[in-house]
Amino acid sequence: MSATLENLQMRDKGTEWLPILVGILVLYVPVFYALANGIWQDDEYAHGPIILAVLIWLIWDRRSILMAPPQAPAHVAGVALLLFGLLMYVAGHSQTIRILEIGSLIPILAGVLLAMRGRTGLVGYWFMLLFIVYLVPLPGPFVDGLTGPLKQDVSSIAEQLLYWAGYPIARSGVILTIGPYQLLVADACSGINSMFSLSAVGLLYLYLMRRPSWLHNGIILASLLPIAFCANVVRVIFLVLVTYHLGDEAGQGFLHKFSGMVLFLVALIVVLLLDALLSRIIRSPQRQV
Repeated sequence: MSATLENLQMRDKGTEWLPILVGILVLYVPVFYALANGIWQDDEYAHGPIILAVLIWLIWDRRSILMAPPQAPAHVAGVALLLFGLLMYVAGHSQTIRILEIGSLIPILAGVLLAMRGRTGLVGYWFMLLFIVYLVPLPGPFVDGLTGPLKQDVSSIAEQLLYWAGYPIARSGVILTIGPYQLLVADACSGINSMFSLSAVGLLYLYLMRRPSWLHNGIILASLLPIAFCANVVRVIFLVLVTYHLGDEAGQGFLHKFSGMVLFLVALIVVLLLDALLSRIIRSPQRQV
């Protein structure tokens, strides 16, 4: 009898969320469909479907919060935040401003959680709301402002290391000349994509591991971007060496894209090794009973 009553209560809670789910799907399914046929096909934003899948899993993983009885729901604050998000969506959708259109998902979901489950719902889903940031395309001026200096740094470091290793290499801006070959360090080689992807994976990893030490988590977070940058420098050096020893076709062919995937996996392994090392060095204080 109690099991039947519990099932009925769960069904009532699910029915409570059904109109909200339908509304969100009506708003955002066309947006994600457009992204799937647009920028998600570019290498720079190929992580988009993965981020979306992770967000759906994060919502499902903490569904007990949605099914729990509401505790002090903040109707006024929630509705205000929801309306603000809807205004963002309308402005972004009407003007095709993706950063507003997709970014509106944060205040809309936050407002719904506040209105329906109060502060408990908002705190319970804080990471999911934060992770939506990785779904939002970076603004063009921001990307351009970072890409230029990163390309300069990557090409400069690669040139110095190869020169010290005895290779006949020179640099002019972001163009590396080695032997008879000239290689342009393009935008994709700046490392900004690997930094963005590795920071997303690293943040998700820390959330899942739930390390109790703030120092441990802080060191991992601080190391993500330098590790991604160093991995990208290694990638550029690798491609320069492949071109020098095997020719231009080898450097611009399959190895070009394959090196990016391998170097990202290597960077991720470095993060995991650093996490294991910190787990041995930084030990959480033992609770006394």
